[in-house]
Amino acid sequence: MNIRFRSRGWSFGFRSAIMLYFVLLIVLPILGIYTQSFKLGWTPFWESVSDPLAWKAVLLTLKLAIIATVINIFLGTMIGWVLIRYRFPGRRLLNSLVDLPFALPTAVGGLMILLLLGPNSLVGSFASGMGFDIVFHEPAIVVAMVFVTFPFVIRAVQPLLEEMDKSEEEASYTLGASKSHTFFHVIFPSMLPGISSGAMLAFSRALAEFGAVVLVAGNIPGKTLIASVYIFGEIESDNPQGAAAVSVMLLTLSFLILWAVNLVQTRRLGK
Repeated sequence: MNIRFRSRGWSFGFRSAIMLYFVLLIVLPILGIYTQSFKLGWTPFWESVSDPLAWKAVLLTLKLAIIATVINIFLGTMIGWVLIRYRFPGRRLLNSLVDLPFALPTAVGGLMILLLLGPNSLVGSFASGMGFDIVFHEPAIVVAMVFVTFPFVIRAVQPLLEEMDKSEEEASYTLGASKSHTFFHVIFPSMLPGISSGAMLAFSRALAEFGAVVLVAGNIPGKTLIASVYIFGEIESDNPQGAAAVSVMLLTLSFLILWAVNLVQTRRLGK
C-alpha cells in the first residue's frame, strides 16, 4: 500500500508539473496576446487589422507562404522518395542534413541566403545580368521560407513510405500497370496524408518566419514587408495593440492549421 501510494503521489506530481509547464509557457502567453489585442475594444482592433500596411503585410505573407509550401510539396515528396527507395553513397549524410534547418539559427540561414544570392554573389550577379534581383525582393523571401520549412514534408512522407506494403505495388506491376499509373493510383494515395500534414505544418511555419526573412527581404512597406517583420516594427514603434492584432490573425490561422493536421492524422490512424 505504501509503495502504491508513493507511485500515485509521484504520478500526480509529474502530471501537475507538466500541466504547470503547459499553462505557464503556452496557455498564458496565448491568452495574453488575445487580451492585449482586444483590451481596447473591437474598434481599435479592427483599425489595427485594417491598416493598409498591416493588411498588405498579411496578404504578402499568405501569398509567399503558399508558394513556399507548394515548392516544398514537390521537393519534399521527391527527396523523401529518393531517400527511402534508393541506396547510394552519402545517403545517410544527406538524410541527416534534412534536419539542418531545425538545428540552425534562422538568422544564420538568412545570412547564408544573403551570401549565396546577394548582389555580390555569383548567382546574384547572374540574376542581375538577366534583369531581375533576388535578394531584397519576393524571391528571397520564398527561398528563406522554403529553407526553414524544408524538413516538414520529407519527415512526414518518409514513415509512410517505410510502412507501405510493397505487395500492392508489386501486384499493380503484375497486372500490367505502368510505373506512372502505379505511382498515382497505388503509392501516392498512401503518401497523401503525410504530404498534407507536412504541407500544413510547413505553411504554418512559413507564416511565422522572422529571422531568415528579415535579412533578405528588404522590409519595404507594402512591397516586401511580411507580417512577422511588421509585428516587430510595431513593437519597436511602441504600438503593442497593432502588433497584437496582427499576431492574433496569424495565431488563429495557425490554430486552424494545427487542427486540420490533427484531423488528417486522426483519420489516417483510424484507417
